[in-house]
Amino acid sequence: MSSTDIEEVRNKQVILRDYVYGFPKESDMHVGDSKIKLKVPEGSSAVLVKNLYLSCDPYQRTRMKKIEDGGRIVSFTPGSPLTGFGVAKVLDSGHANFKEGDLVWGLTGWEEYSLINSTESLFKIQHTDVPLSYYTGLLGMPGLTAYVGFYEVASPKKGEYVFVSAASGAVGQLVGQFAKLLGCYVVGSAGSKEKVDLLKNKFGFDEAFNYKEEQDLVAALKRYFPEGIDIYFENVGGKTLDAVLLNMRDHGRIAVCGMISQYNLDEFEGIKNLIHIIYKRVLVQGFSVTDYYHLYPKFLEFVLPQIREGKIVYVEDTAEGLENGPAALVGLFSGRNVGKQVIVVAHE
Repeated sequence: MSSTDIEEVRNKQVILRDYVYGFPKESDMHVGDSKIKLKVPEGSSAVLVKNLYLSCDPYQRTRMKKIEDGGRIVSFTPGSPLTGFGVAKVLDSGHANFKEGDLVWGLTGWEEYSLINSTESLFKIQHTDVPLSYYTGLLGMPGLTAYVGFYEVASPKKGEYVFVSAASGAVGQLVGQFAKLLGCYVVGSAGSKEKVDLLKNKFGFDEAFNYKEEQDLVAALKRYFPEGIDIYFENVGGKTLDAVLLNMRDHGRIAVCGMISQYNLDEFEGIKNLIHIIYKRVLVQGFSVTDYYHLYPKFLEFVLPQIREGKIVYVEDTAEGLENGPAALVGLFSGRNVGKQVIVVAHE
């Protein structure tokens, strides 16, 4: 049967209306339909997938405004579906590494079906004795981010003092558990009593606090780290980073993963205490997980036994259906989610 004879099917999509400035709203996106043929075009090396789970991640907000990187547009395109990390099943493939029936995770569209041309960002799923949705989080991009940010960038040592901001989120909850496995003292900050309880009672953090209840973040950190902080895993930026700089120990390390407090601002907040980087010889390093994809097999080797033995736990917050995608994504910025935010597109 030629590709022209293949029937087109409806493809539900979450589409960006226009570039977004300030806090995103559900109305900045809409759910629409397009048509797609469930067959890879002849001669193409693309992969056609049915999306099962989609990941809501704060970085997606940065791509909703017009950004140019050396003349290269790195934003979402208004009028087109959002993209992000997801778990999918291969329906058809023109690529030698993927075949029909394979399960994969990687960059895909916020839609029911996606034709993926850039297959270098696709990873084949080999281990299915854990929940498939974990490949949007614990076993996907956030998990690898936590692993490389903590072990490779922060260079931790047993017994060090570790602070994690946005600690109940997709990445933070894992950084804290990795630090505990190494024998570190770990404190996390979060934005509700429920999340603070989760950090202490489920994820095993030594201490946790609600940053919204603290009048003075510098004093709060002094209370939990009387001897100072060796490693700060940065997810928030702004006032939290400023307070941390005053509480760092000599030769401390700050692994800069994200700055969610800044993503919705037209003008970023200034940091006043940068001089302490000099006084305390602090190493501050930003990183992108894409630079560390080559470590994914090593990461799986490390983390899968820990999951199977119950030494690492993971909390997900699931939204059913693509139509609930906009609300789930917007909710990240008011702290509505508890744990990793996942959208269920289809149950296989």
